[in-house]
Amino acid sequence: MLRNMTAIYIMFKNKMLLLYRVGSRVVQPSWCGIGGHFEKDELNDPKACVLRELFEETGITENDIGTLKLKYIALRMKNNEIRQNYYYFTELHNTGIDINKCDEGTLEWVDINEVLDREMPFTAKECLRHYLSIGKDDNKLYAGVTTENGVNFIELKEF
Repeated sequence: MLRNMTAIYIMFKNKMLLLYRVGSRVVQPSWCGIGGHFEKDELNDPKACVLRELFEETGITENDIGTLKLKYIALRMKNNEIRQNYYYFTELHNTGIDINKCDEGTLEWVDINEVLDREMPFTAKECLRHYLSIGKDDNKLYAGVTTENGVNFIELKEF
């Protein structure tokens, strides 16, 4: 079985918007990005999925954010299924939007230096660790495969 999911991490003034997700079918209650599972018509369009999930969970639209950057595609085998995650990053432009309401859990702006202190799903934390140390400073797209020691990242590019 293949499970396709997206997540988006939004930055504003040295803070990152995180969601303490409860009631997920896939992960225990923990901090993560905003996102979720692909709908059938989104299977070849992770951007459509992440924008739909962003709006459904926060009310934030594409017009409220900056350029949407796909930074990571990660693969993990868990519970006898292949989990493929697409991780997007952007900045908040519409500072007047109310982001306190979310049916999926609790939203919080977390200081960038404290993000990795939060309990998170394994692959999400490894992608954020890489992003905060390397990925935020470049325009590369990374592919990652989980191992027992973390996630092995390589730049994904055409040859």
